[in-house]
Parts: sequence; structure tokens; C-alpha cells
Amino acid sequence: MAGGTVAGAAVAGGGTFTAMATGVFEPSPTDPLQGMPRSLALSLPATPGSTEPPLPPLPDQLAEGTISRPGARTSIPYADKPVEPRTARDNVPTVLPFEFKADGFRCVTDLPEALRPWRDRPTTWANVSPNNEHTYLDSKGVIQYRPSKTAAGYDQPVTQIQFGLGCITSYRVERDPARKALFLKRAKAQAGRLIEKRVEARGAWYFPYPFNFAHAAHSGITYRAPWYSGMAQGEAISLFTQLAQLDGVTEQERTLYKAAADGAFASLLRADDGKPWAVNKDKNGYLWIQEYPMDAPGVSDYTYNGMIFAMFGLWDYFQATGNPLAEKLYDGSLTTMRAHFPRLRNTRWYSYYCNTHRIPSPTYHQHHINLLRQLHWQTGSPSIAHQHDQLIDDFPAYILKAGAVAAFAAGTHTLYQLDTLGADKSFGWSASKADKQLATKKVTFAKATQAPVNIRRRIQGRGIYYRINTGAYAGWWVGEAYPKVFLRGEYVSTTYRPLRTATFPANVEVTCVKFGTNGTTGTMKTVKFTKPSNAPFDRRAVVNGRPMVRITAGGLAGYWAPVAQVLTDGR
Repeated sequence: MAGGTVAGAAVAGGGTFTAMATGVFEPSPTDPLQGMPRSLALSLPATPGSTEPPLPPLPDQLAEGTISRPGARTSIPYADKPVEPRTARDNVPTVLPFEFKADGFRCVTDLPEALRPWRDRPTTWANVSPNNEHTYLDSKGVIQYRPSKTAAGYDQPVTQIQFGLGCITSYRVERDPARKALFLKRAKAQAGRLIEKRVEARGAWYFPYPFNFAHAAHSGITYRAPWYSGMAQGEAISLFTQLAQLDGVTEQERTLYKAAADGAFASLLRADDGKPWAVNKDKNGYLWIQEYPMDAPGVSDYTYNGMIFAMFGLWDYFQATGNPLAEKLYDGSLTTMRAHFPRLRNTRWYSYYCNTHRIPSPTYHQHHINLLRQLHWQTGSPSIAHQHDQLIDDFPAYILKAGAVAAFAAGTHTLYQLDTLGADKSFGWSASKADKQLATKKVTFAKATQAPVNIRRRIQGRGIYYRINTGAYAGWWVGEAYPKVFLRGEYVSTTYRPLRTATFPANVEVTCVKFGTNGTTGTMKTVKFTKPSNAPFDRRAVVNGRPMVRITAGGLAGYWAPVAQVLTDGR
């Protein structure tokens, strides 16, 4: 194309784009598919596919730790008095706890319902009355946490809050009146227990953990009851705020829940110069909401996921009340997360759990992806979206739906036997096995073919590989290498709000694809511009084996552009 823009001038953070400027599409002199049949490379199978982002189970805050009953002399200063809504409201500080770094992030409060905090975490009907190894309901319908099924249970604030939030989400969408009523009853029960067991201190509400806790791998995490968590404090704000917004609560209950939200919010405006505390700033002036606050400087975990879950409470509170301090705390927290992303990220591998111990965490990596996606939605920030994209590329979710197939071009391919975990662990990674190469095999196909695969994951020290799961080569792995070998379909997709911007570099050919579906073959367009040119995109996914973005306006509307050939915003 002889100059111009793909879709007009870019608008920061999305916006309106004009039509494509006049120009000429230039045909590529070489075959970009390298002999792969167009019926495979330019089409998407009707099924399967993984167009929605994968959602891991909620993290267990106490996993890999040890809990024990406190000593007989342990005393927890529960408030043990009626709630005074006016007092809770009046006690909310009107100034920040201290100065901290802030980049000016703003909360987007008009999010569609499905994109708001916790809407992706409904409590299933099957789990509305849990009774498993670690959780069960007491006689009041309040979820309890126990180390094992034969052990005594405890009030665990995060478990109760997250269960309650899941019940609220289910209440919003449930059509059956009886089920709807039970979801609301469960949510109220969790909120009621938190209010009953609150500790009022420093003009704020805190939610104590009534047991001792130690974590061997995370040195310094050794608590004696009662102890407190910034994650619980922030999540409690979400629980109380969201309950107060439901049509199924009475006005008296609504007043109570608003007071509880005020009390919890006040705790995030109290510095670490007294006890209890949940927020502090590091030596560089960054704000932290500490999931595991410790008094000794530098000992706290500075945990990423716990802080982000707490931030959702700030978003909820600001959306409901407009309190500017909630947005300022959110701004400071996200400024911290963006600045510390290089320490969270573990390039081409699992991200780190926390800033202090920097232990790669297979179980939390997908949480980081999901949480950053929501932070992008809550602010519209392209830089947060870009960090999210990097984590997906480092180690994408890897379990495929039944029926997934990989396409092989005609020619010779190398297959690998790798030392991984077994089928019961979805052929994942372990430190002892380390994906060691056990054997190789070369296979040659006279024409393009396909093979069923059930795993697409990064192999330690290598790239992305597929595991063939049936047929003559079952159990063998092959490296992703478009267009010679690729997984057919759209996977690990993300939808952005607002639209983002892709820049086509000057004097570089970029071949874009509009994929066909249901057996039809799509089309390609190869473009080249004399100067950098911008286009909006609304979606990113691995499509037929390549990370790509979907253009939404101009002559390339509906076409996917390869991420490797364009520059996406937020860098």
C-alpha cells in the first residue's frame, strides 16, 4: 500500500477510527504458507476451540502452609457490639495514609456487567453446600476451613469472602427462585459472620484469622493468632459493597453492609505505624496491600495476586461511592504492579508468586494472567494489557479440549519423547523431571495430514510443543512451527476494552488472514506501507498456531494480523 494508515489515526486507549486510506495491496512474491494447503491454513474447524480465556480454580490462601490451634491464652478482641453505621462512615479517613508513587490510573466505572470483579467466579449449585477435604458449612451456613476432613474447622476470612462473592454472582444470574434464595442466604451468612467476628481498631474494621499459620517455603510467614491479611480486607470491601447493591436485601441490611464496607475500606487508609495494619510502602515509595503483613521490614511477601484481589475491592468501593481516596489507592496499587512487572515475570516460564521470595509458581501463573486481564478492563490501560499478553506468551494455558488437531505439512518432522508428569497431572512439568528429552523420531508424510493432540504447552528450555494423544504417534511431542506444524483453531483468546492499536511498520510486508469457518477457506491480504500505519484491534489469540490480533476497521476489518509482524501498543 502506498502510504496512509490502515484505519486512520490511532486514538489513545481505543476510540473511533476512520476508514482505510486509499492505496494498493501488494501481492507477496513468495508463498507464505510454504506448501501447507489453504484448506488447513486459512480455515478454522467448527470444533473444538478455546475462544474463552481459561479460568483456574480460586487459589487456596493456606495451601502448602501449616495451620494449628492457638494456645489457650490466645484472646481475639472481637468488637462484640452492635454496628453503628454513622460511626463507621465517620471513621473513614479523609486523607491517604502516606504519600506514594502514582501514575494517574483512573477507574473505568461503566464496565459491562460480565467484566466487573468476581462476575467470572459464580458458586456452582453443586458447591452451594460444600463438604470436602478442606471446607464444609457449619450450622449457620458459614463455610469453614479445615486442614483435613477429620480436623476441626476455623473461620477463614478469605474462604468465606470468596464463597460469598461467588454466591452473589450466582444470585445475579439464577432464574430458579428457590436456588436464587439459597445463594443470597449463603452470601448473607458469610457477611454476617465477618461482621460478628470483626475487630474494631484504629477507627477501622479488621477480620482476624483465629489460628496459627506457617509457610516453610516462604520464610518469614509465621503467624500467631490473631493475624490479618490485606487480601481479606480488600475482598471484604467487595463482598459488602456488592451485597448492598442487590435488590434482594432489605434497607436495614443495605445500611449494615454499607457500614461494613466503610469499616473495611478504612483499614486500607491506616499505615503500618500501628497495629493491625495491611498497607505500607517500600523503600522506593511504592504502595503495597500486603496479603501477609509482617512487622520486620522486608519480610512481608509482597504478594502479587493477593494485592490485586484486594484492588478489586477498591474498584467496587469507588464505583459505588465515588470516594476519591479509593481511586487514589487503586492508582498507587496499579502503579506498583506495573513497575514491578519485571520482577513478577519469568520470561518464557511460570511467573513468580511474590516479590520477596521469587519462587516460580505453576499454580499462580494463570491467576496472574486472569488478574491482569481484569486490571486492563478496569482501567483501559494498554500497558497492563501488554504485560498480560507477555505472560500468556511465556507460559500459556495448555490443556486442550477433546477433538483438537494439529496440522502437519508434507515433509519430514521430528517428534520427541519428553519426561513429564503423567495423565493424572495433564502431562505437566515437575522440577524432578524437567521435561528431559528421552528420545527422538523422524517421520515423513507424503502429503499434509492432521493428528489429534491434547496438550499445547511450553517445554522447559524450548518453545511451544503439542502432545499427540492417539494413533501411531501417541505420546510423542512435536514443536509448534507455523506453517509447517500448527494447532488448528483459536486458543487463549482475550477481548480488549477499549480497543487497542497495532502499528504496521514502514516498508515491511505483513500478510493478514480472514479465516474461513465450517469448512470454507479464508483469504489473505499482504500489505506494505511507506510509513508506520495504525489499526485498531479488539482481540488477541493464538490462531492456527500463531499469536494474532483481529483488526476491527478499514480495509483489513475482520482480518487477523500476526503479532510478530506488527507492534502492539502498551510497550
